[in-house]
Amino acid sequence: MARYIFHRLAGMIVVLFMVATITFVITRIAPGDPATVMLGPDATAHDIAIVHEKLGLDRPLPVQYLLYLGKLGQGDLGRSIFLDRPVATAIAERAEPTILLTLLAILIATAIAIPLGIYAAYRRGSVFDQVATTVTMLTASLPSFWLGLVLIQFLAVRLQWFPVSGYGGPDAGFGERVQHLLLPALVLGVASSSLILRFTRASMLDVLGDDYVRTARSKGATEWRVVMRHALKNALIPILTVIGLTAALLLSGAVVVETVFGLPGIGNLVVSSVLRRDYPVIQGAMLLSAGLYVLFNFGIDMLYLAVDPRVRY
Repeated sequence: MARYIFHRLAGMIVVLFMVATITFVITRIAPGDPATVMLGPDATAHDIAIVHEKLGLDRPLPVQYLLYLGKLGQGDLGRSIFLDRPVATAIAERAEPTILLTLLAILIATAIAIPLGIYAAYRRGSVFDQVATTVTMLTASLPSFWLGLVLIQFLAVRLQWFPVSGYGGPDAGFGERVQHLLLPALVLGVASSSLILRFTRASMLDVLGDDYVRTARSKGATEWRVVMRHALKNALIPILTVIGLTAALLLSGAVVVETVFGLPGIGNLVVSSVLRRDYPVIQGAMLLSAGLYVLFNFGIDMLYLAVDPRVRY
């Protein structure tokens, strides 16, 4: 076990190093210059050169890269060019809406997908199974921004069940914050439920025909006990895998939904940073996303031990 954990941690470091390198290169070769964005179109070459020197952008790229890696080694993500504050602070200030949105979205997705996936597998080939599969393919193909705009129009504007956008005022309480997040979480949850439902159905189909399921039925166990106690427990590993990966993707990829609903989360911060060529924030956010992704994967692997005692590392 210790050897496995050591190898996984070493692999995480390699992945983060590659992400840091790729992000650094992409931000530098992309069109645009933060100095030009800061100073405006009327800036002179001399003014731009002064800003470049102040920001360290006048140095050769290898030197900038080594300095960046040196700061990362000390746990320093750098300082935002436009916000004039540490990148870690800027991201932490925007983390709450994104984290709450992800938690609500994954709760909605699992609440929709797992019961429907279990029942679709149990009633394989029925009308319900076919309808669930069709709706799953449909929701997976819907763009999240389009679905968000449609739900805003009907649920927020016409029916007024939810706020249209925003995250509440500065003094808003937790309940008001959650109320603002319910509609965007519904958008993400519905879109994400399709993949979880398909994996749940496929995993349940694999185990429902196994010998121990037939044995449980032959001993007189109720169908509820057979499905929920015997079949679902042994089908959990792939289901947990897809739920964990979906949560990691939601946490790092809710950019479009946050923009549509005007949420001051990390996704919105990344969009504004890309438009302003704020290199340190872009690099820090991408590194954070990659780190969360590999940590979620590691956590899922450790959870396998609790779900299935047969798993050994």
